[in-house]
Amino acid sequence: MPCDEGWITMNVIARSIDESSEAVPEAVVVRFAGDSGDGMQMTGGQFTLSTALSGNDLATFPDFPAEIRAPQGTLFGVSAFQINFGSSEISTAGDQPDVLVAMNPAALKTNVAHLRLGGLIIADSGEFNRRNLDKAHYDANPLEDGSLARWALLAFDISALTLEAVKPFGLGNKEALRCKNMWTLGLALWMFDRDRAPLIQWLKDKFAKAPLLAEANIAALNAGHAYGETAEIGGQVRKLHIDPVPSAPGLYRTITGAEAISLGLVTGAQLADLPMFFGGYPITPASAILHHLTKMKEFGVTTFQAEDEIAAIASALGAAYAGALGVTSSSGPGIALKGEAMGLAVMTELPLVVVNSQRGGPSTGLPTKTEQSDLYQAIYGRNGDTPMPVIAARSPADAFECAIEACRIATQFMTPVMLLTDGYIANAAEPWQVPDPDTFKPFPAQFLTEANGGDGKVLPYKRDDKGVRPWIRPGTPGLMHRIGGIEKAVDTGDLDYAPATHQLQTDARKEKVDGIARHIPAQAVDQGGEGGRLVIVGWGSTYGPIRQAVRRARGRGLDVSHIHVRHLWPLPANLGDLLRGYGKVLVPEMNTGQFKTVLRDQYLVDARPLNKVSGQPFTIAEIEAAIDAALA
Repeated sequence: MPCDEGWITMNVIARSIDESSEAVPEAVVVRFAGDSGDGMQMTGGQFTLSTALSGNDLATFPDFPAEIRAPQGTLFGVSAFQINFGSSEISTAGDQPDVLVAMNPAALKTNVAHLRLGGLIIADSGEFNRRNLDKAHYDANPLEDGSLARWALLAFDISALTLEAVKPFGLGNKEALRCKNMWTLGLALWMFDRDRAPLIQWLKDKFAKAPLLAEANIAALNAGHAYGETAEIGGQVRKLHIDPVPSAPGLYRTITGAEAISLGLVTGAQLADLPMFFGGYPITPASAILHHLTKMKEFGVTTFQAEDEIAAIASALGAAYAGALGVTSSSGPGIALKGEAMGLAVMTELPLVVVNSQRGGPSTGLPTKTEQSDLYQAIYGRNGDTPMPVIAARSPADAFECAIEACRIATQFMTPVMLLTDGYIANAAEPWQVPDPDTFKPFPAQFLTEANGGDGKVLPYKRDDKGVRPWIRPGTPGLMHRIGGIEKAVDTGDLDYAPATHQLQTDARKEKVDGIARHIPAQAVDQGGEGGRLVIVGWGSTYGPIRQAVRRARGRGLDVSHIHVRHLWPLPANLGDLLRGYGKVLVPEMNTGQFKTVLRDQYLVDARPLNKVSGQPFTIAEIEAAIDAALA
């Protein structure tokens, strides 16, 4: 039976062994950590690329500081990148690293506590000088005082070895040391039997206008790889080959959540046969969507970086009025600013997709950390009764399908839709099987082209059997009509303040959104049966750790199931009946219990919370412990 994800014995790596006499692990977790200027995100990204090319399944977790440029060598300036890769299914970045690469004392101090007992530390001893030790608040050098005895330690002067490797290129000391990450990457490629050729080509392309820098970085990469081969460090580190994961035939690539959303939005616009207008304003961690969409002009995409969040959504709503698919994106603070315009989109009943890449905390909060604390804001957070469909992606690859679904609902039901991701999904990467475009079902948008009332009268708020009003392009001959945020009369759209009119139109808007539940898939059970002692109900990025924790618990014979909800509003029509079939309902969330409250409100079930608001994703162990406690 396959071992649990990330649960491996580190003596395969940390001790001198004969590989043929010991089982090769199915998964390994590696964490690269260093100063923000050490290129850890680039190192991790390129190691991810080589891992994907080797055919392993993988999940990543970039973890970087909020400071634009923290003082070098300080604890709050540490940037890290974690990757979990293996020959079996991987759905989280791993609970604990098996290997920690620490480029300085601060990186070691902030990350070593997470390292698995007996794991391997690779440290750049050249950076462990008194100045850097003081910045990290070390009284003594941890590489020498025995405090790291719980782990295997491999410390050598990566800085000096890098300087020696790039010496022939005549670089200054500062420029030369910037190649340290490539030296480290070269060693990692040797350790895990990775091909250097794709990365060498990547360096040549990246530094095409500075070939000297390309050659220096290639030399550092090769030197790190050669060090693993020739420096007789085999007593602590041996080359480890992890077989490719069995997978269906097809074209695969690694994809981040931001990339997947961008591709999904473009695909959704194409399936709706509409041009797309994206109005955005830079904000962490949502900015990457704007960056990706600017490269897709050939697909009828117009991007606009507005002067503020309000202008961004207002421009997208204006584009929707003009007959395009309007899209905007932000994170929690920006979504708050967009609130009034979302209300206008509800009142005018225009298709608009609002992407919320959630981050930690209120106000500025934790701008580079992850949370799921905008759910109330998404479902309830506007003035007046403003019902909006809400969809949540569960992983980077799933964000592609969710973006298409958001476009479908927005255009078919003439409504704004909010798509929730978070900082973890937006920045993390995983393998994605590129879908066959011929398998997509088009949902072409329909525009009114002639008067829809008696005597040639235009009725812009006359609803069809789904409660949807017609979409009228401005300038269509004979279809002049009034639109805006003031309450409208039934059918005609004339201004009407009558109490009965507002009651009717408020009810109509609510019934339209509620009715979407009839046009979305029934809720499925991810693992387990439809009924039992305990069900774990999740949404969004908690999918990976919940899936693995439930798999482990079921492997131990526990009666636990897993339901993961994509459509958060309206909820799937059968969800209430499903939940009532279980003795206990546990809802893990990276907030203080928001979806738990929604489930209690809608179904009167005794949903219990499992909350975490540390800015870090759930670990598998945390959820597994909660399962044991619930069933005790």
